[in-house]
Amino acid sequence: MAKLFSVASWNVEHFNDEPSRVNRVIDFLNGQSPDVFGLYEVEGATVFDALIAKMPNYTFQITEGPQTQEILVGVRKTLTAFITQKVTFKSGTTHMRPGQLVTISRDGRNYALLFLHLSSGTDPRGMGLRDDMLERSFEFRRTLDQAVGGQGKSRYLFLGDLNTMGMQYPFDRSIDATLELRKWDRYAARATIAMRRLVKTHDASWFNGSNSSLPPSNLDHVYASTNLNFKVFPRPDGTDANVSVRGWVDETTAAQKDAWIGKFSDHSLLYFEVHT
Repeated sequence: MAKLFSVASWNVEHFNDEPSRVNRVIDFLNGQSPDVFGLYEVEGATVFDALIAKMPNYTFQITEGPQTQEILVGVRKTLTAFITQKVTFKSGTTHMRPGQLVTISRDGRNYALLFLHLSSGTDPRGMGLRDDMLERSFEFRRTLDQAVGGQGKSRYLFLGDLNTMGMQYPFDRSIDATLELRKWDRYAARATIAMRRLVKTHDASWFNGSNSSLPPSNLDHVYASTNLNFKVFPRPDGTDANVSVRGWVDETTAAQKDAWIGKFSDHSLLYFEVHT
């Protein structure tokens, strides 16, 4: 199989105008050499200016609206791409981020990538917003299939910080994060959807450091249509994965993980390659 393009997805928590951190983050991102990337929680104009200066071989688009945290996408200039802002993934709430849809054209075929940063929170409202946005994301496959003339023909994936953290509720009615993912994995497997969640080299991608009361969590994901092929990466247990998690997960000690989180983000970066 040959590589068609590579993708990086990274929530850089409160990515704003601190120049030293902005430069560190962009250098780390540049080191992955993705053809397409999405950054979440972009808050400052300095970020956009620094990206233009340090990544001149990319074109960029950032979401716009009343929300304070934006999604910024970049595409290597050697690729043919069309980028659109999808406000339907705001679930009718003004403060939520819209999705960023990047359509890549390679060898006469279109590949649709929907970058998302979904609602956080373990309260019923937070989970309800995630439910709505995830269902819209899966059902968008049907829209794409209709556009290309047949069920299962579109090449589609959605990815990002999906914030799958479950729901806390009294009277033993809480929903565990793993159960939330099981629901959407089952939804993805419907014949009319035909998608799957890609296995990552590390399940947990978010960690707030060794002093946090919260454990490392499985928040960042990639769901892809089953007609797509991906590069294989090894997991620590020797099994195969299609998404490489890179960042604090690569550090060996608690102090090293804490230092990486402080320098960059509490989320590790996701990297994968779409192949023929």
